[in-house]
Amino acid sequence: MFTERGYDRASLEQVAALAGFSKGAVYSNFASKDELFLALMDQQVRARIAYARETLQHPQESGLAGKVVGDRLTAALIEDRDWQLLFLDYVQRAVRDPSVRAEFTRHRRHVREMIADAIREFAGASDATSDSLDADELATTILALSNGLAIERFTDPAAVPEELLGRILQILHSAAAND
Repeated sequence: MFTERGYDRASLEQVAALAGFSKGAVYSNFASKDELFLALMDQQVRARIAYARETLQHPQESGLAGKVVGDRLTAALIEDRDWQLLFLDYVQRAVRDPSVRAEFTRHRRHVREMIADAIREFAGASDATSDSLDADELATTILALSNGLAIERFTDPAAVPEELLGRILQILHSAAAND
C-alpha cells in the first residue's frame, strides 16, 4: 500500500486491510504509521546486509568484494525500485517535519551501525589508517553512494551503468587493502 499510494496517502487502515489485519491489530504491534514504516525500512536494510554477507562468504568473490557487493546492491535497487522511491518519499517527510526527523535520524544511525558492524566483520578490524575510511565512515559513504546513484538512475538510467556502484566500492576496497 505504501509503494502504491506513497507514504502520506496510504492510511494505516488501508495498510492493515491489505495485510489482512484490523487497524487495532496493527496498533497492538506499532505505536504509529511511522513506527510501522521504520520497521519495514529496517527489514529492507537487514535483507540487503544479509545479501552482502552471503556474497562475501564465497572465497572466489572475496578479491572482488566491493564490486560484487555493489553489483548485488544495485540489482536489489533495480528489482525493488518502488521501495527506493518510497524511501525517498519518507526522507522528504523527515526533512520537513522535525518530530519525524528526530526518529528518522535515530533510525539512520542504527542503520549505519549495522552496516559498519558488517564491514568490521568482513574486514576483521575496526581501525583505519590515517589515509583510509573507518567502518563508520565507509558505512555512511556506501549509503550516500547507493541513495545518490539511485536518484540519478531514476532520472537518467543511461547515466548510471548497473556496474557503477560495484566499481566504486571495489576501488574503495582496493585502496583500503593497499593502506
